[in-house]
Amino acid sequence: MMIILYIFAAFLLTIIAAYFFLPKALFDLMTGMLRMRGGMRQKSVKVGDNVWPYLEGGRGNDAPVVLLHGFGGDKDNWSLYAPHITKHHRLIAPDLPGFGENDRSLDRDYDILSQVHRLNAFLDAMNITKCHIGGNSMGGFIALQFAMEYPDKVSSLTLFNNAGVMGEDKSELAIAAEKGENSLALSSVSDVDRLMAFVSHKPKPMPKNFKKLFFAEANAHKDLLDKIFWQIAGAGINHPLNDRLGEVMAPSLIIWGRHDRLIDVSCVPVLDEGIKNSEAVIFEETGHIPMIERPKETAAVHRAFLAKH
Repeated sequence: MMIILYIFAAFLLTIIAAYFFLPKALFDLMTGMLRMRGGMRQKSVKVGDNVWPYLEGGRGNDAPVVLLHGFGGDKDNWSLYAPHITKHHRLIAPDLPGFGENDRSLDRDYDILSQVHRLNAFLDAMNITKCHIGGNSMGGFIALQFAMEYPDKVSSLTLFNNAGVMGEDKSELAIAAEKGENSLALSSVSDVDRLMAFVSHKPKPMPKNFKKLFFAEANAHKDLLDKIFWQIAGAGINHPLNDRLGEVMAPSLIIWGRHDRLIDVSCVPVLDEGIKNSEAVIFEETGHIPMIERPKETAAVHRAFLAKH
């Protein structure tokens, strides 16, 4: 018993020391452990002139589940969600161009249609001819338009609080964007708390040193993120896909958080009525990222939907 206590104390001291002196290493370790829990491994594939990093896990001979992260996110946005999916399906979560470890060149466009075509090239490079596509926020916008542009490659579509449509009511993000303000931009470390409270209905506290890492990453790509934000916001406000929803042929699942401040919940009936074969689920006490705020409940709905298709 005493030896176990000594080992535990040493481990605890190592974690504490790493937090203060090597926070990035500790964060990477925690990320790796979270990936392992979901059976996800990082891989990469050459797509044209670029290399796409992605996470993959699970198994199955059916069409894989491909999930796309939102603005400012990366492939690990799905790591907390993965354990509830990989026991039943093969799951692939890439870093989209402009984010994570993918190409982040400032001298190219990241409009939705360009990203849709890049996603198609990624699937071709992966030899994926058909998949269950899904995405959150910006990723949902890309997934939705992908289902319109490449219907033969989509077995089903799952939208998690997706951008790209206009509801009856404007969100806080949309109102600010119309005034020329980017509500997702960070100006300081202390601004991280505001952003977390904006995207999540009941945000979990984040250690200060991890906030510094989060801000440093965003600040290093500030100009690129601002460029991408306005390309997406401009498309969503000026050219929403409302009138094209009837083009979606794949069975579709719409998942939303009732308290989303970025994209208003009034988008749900627009999507549900516009897409012929669709069903919708709204989670109470949930914000913009249901797969992170309520991973177990969200995945249960998602798995039931996938089982039917």
